[in-house]
Amino acid sequence: MTKIRYTQAVNEALHEEMERDPKTILFGEDVALAVFGDTRGLLDKFGPQRVRNTPICEATIAGMAVGAAAAGYRVIAHMLFSNFIYTGFDAIANQMAKLRLMTGGQIDLPITVLAVYGGGASQAAQHSDANHPVLMNLGGIDVLVPATPADAKGMLKTAIRSNRPSFFLEASGLGAVGGDVPDGEHLVPLGKAARPKEGSDVTLISVGSMIRATHSAAKKLAAIGVDAEIIDVRSLVPLDEKTIVASVMKTGRAVVIDEARDMCSAASQIAAVIADKGFAGLRAPVRRVTVNNSSMPYAPNAEAAIFPNADDIVRAAASICQREVA
Repeated sequence: MTKIRYTQAVNEALHEEMERDPKTILFGEDVALAVFGDTRGLLDKFGPQRVRNTPICEATIAGMAVGAAAAGYRVIAHMLFSNFIYTGFDAIANQMAKLRLMTGGQIDLPITVLAVYGGGASQAAQHSDANHPVLMNLGGIDVLVPATPADAKGMLKTAIRSNRPSFFLEASGLGAVGGDVPDGEHLVPLGKAARPKEGSDVTLISVGSMIRATHSAAKKLAAIGVDAEIIDVRSLVPLDEKTIVASVMKTGRAVVIDEARDMCSAASQIAAVIADKGFAGLRAPVRRVTVNNSSMPYAPNAEAAIFPNADDIVRAAASICQREVA
């Protein structure tokens, strides 16, 4: 095991996969400068034939990704901030998500789109969306939200090797977080949730960036006599419904924590799955901890007021466990 930061884990995965397959290429906004550090050193190592900056035009990036993948390349496209996905959405929603079906499986699209998402860093409304719910709704695209350095590296390597298009979303609040990453070849399967903590009273289901607040909440809940189990979904498409439902059937209670806006969030989908497939085991309503239905403000104090935190999770869990919070 080696302890590295989340961004370093992403960078290692990119280096290893580009070394592994000479048909793997990378392009996108500021990939040479590597403003987030995740693409650092790739241009120097692999050269401008395989690593290229693009203009600030996400429609071009998404269209290039579809065309290059259809022509036989394994594509890594960096959109920088996930809000920029919106301006590339025609090629994403109408081509990337649909071409394999429309060609009867004749065209594979091995595309991995990288983008940093989420609030908590005062990056204002146009750089702070957690827009995974929009991608979840497309069909035909995997949506990955790893929360630890080990999962970031292992899931990114798996995604790059897949012939399905995927969005690998890096939480802006996790880039500097450290963690142990296995040495040597490390692959993490998609569609398999993690259970970093066992518990008996309530299941806390964390989506991506919310893992730190969820762990903090579990410690605070223990102080008032609530034994929380934590499920880290890791990927939203495919979603590990079996692990989620089994955990809720054991504890009888669930809180879903998601940085997306409340309406049509990943938390809403997970809550619906629990209601459909785990209703018989529920002893209380499913609670959601999300962002309210507004854009993320720039001012740090205003952003903090709507950004989910450990105390929000504790209050939600305590309410369905019938415990008092000081």
